[in-house]
Amino acid sequence: LQGIFVLGLPYALLYSGYSGLFLIILAAALCCYTGKILITCLYEENEDGQLIRVRDTYEDIANACCKRLPPRLGGIIVNGTQVMELIMTCILYLVVSGNLLSYSFPHVPVTEKTWSVIAFVTLLPCVFIKTLKIVSKLSQLCSLVHFIIILVVMTYCLTQIHLWSWAKFRLSIEFEDFLVSVGVIIFSYTSQIFLPTLEGNMKNPGEFSCMLNWTHFFACVLKTTFALTAFLTWGEETKEIITDNLPSFLETLVNLCLLAKALLSYPLPFFAATEIVYACISRENHSKYRSPLFSLGVRGSFLLLTLLMAMFIPHFALLMGLTGNVTGAAMTFLLPSLFHLKLKWKKLSFLEKCADISVFTLGFLCGLAGIVCSIKRLLKVFG
Repeated sequence: LQGIFVLGLPYALLYSGYSGLFLIILAAALCCYTGKILITCLYEENEDGQLIRVRDTYEDIANACCKRLPPRLGGIIVNGTQVMELIMTCILYLVVSGNLLSYSFPHVPVTEKTWSVIAFVTLLPCVFIKTLKIVSKLSQLCSLVHFIIILVVMTYCLTQIHLWSWAKFRLSIEFEDFLVSVGVIIFSYTSQIFLPTLEGNMKNPGEFSCMLNWTHFFACVLKTTFALTAFLTWGEETKEIITDNLPSFLETLVNLCLLAKALLSYPLPFFAATEIVYACISRENHSKYRSPLFSLGVRGSFLLLTLLMAMFIPHFALLMGLTGNVTGAAMTFLLPSLFHLKLKWKKLSFLEKCADISVFTLGFLCGLAGIVCSIKRLLKVFG
């Protein structure tokens, strides 16, 4: 919930003004809600009225909702969407790593793509990751590095408190610019892809709802505080990545921290994507699909694929934006609310049905608007 997107929140406030602060809070509430209803879809009541976990993955939920369609069609669509988003996330981390190394060591005669290859070499041990427990340890280190970055930026901002002015906030906003802000804010909260695996691996799954409430609450407080202090410091000069606003003596330090964060962030989407792909391949009752060597080959192939795509995809940022608007809106808003309505319709109250329909409508409109904006920008670039 505290990914690299957080560093773009001050820039989002530049174009959304006061409404951006409201959006940060609203997005936290909506993403927390869709996370809960998604996990609810994993459970069914038995004859004694007890909740039993009858599904394990997002794919299982989709297949349960699409029984009347061709077999596994729902699961194939969900898996394809998940893997696409996870692949693009992994590629983004490699591209960002190369970019950060290039800016951190400008006097070294090495191209940005070569730096990406060097970053890739440090990620080779990912092929040996077999459990979520290892990923969670790396994620803890990632969170620590992230808080160091946030602390450095906010400490500097507080030294500039004499420059703060609420007059820097916009009262009128441009619609297209506002949509860009909506995308940055909403997608900084997305975590639904990981939730079924996370809940299934918890020592006490009964605490999942409480955990989700507290994590989204603290994420919202930190995002709001960070975005507000940074924007009040730089105002109209706020850049897309707020660390670019820092003075040079801090920028190198923060860039190296961001590099560590990007490399430590890679294993989570990598693990999730390879688990999905391997599970799909190994369904066939063939011994070679279940061997450790085959599993290693799947992870190694995936790792190499992300490097090749990171090096050769043109206009990556725009393609990432388009992919995010398609897959992010679908996985975070559209599918959880749609699946919840389908599986739990008879047990939902009128207000719960209205809430799910409202979230679905909002997600559809945000996704559609974001896709239109992304395609317009792509047409300008290729135009």
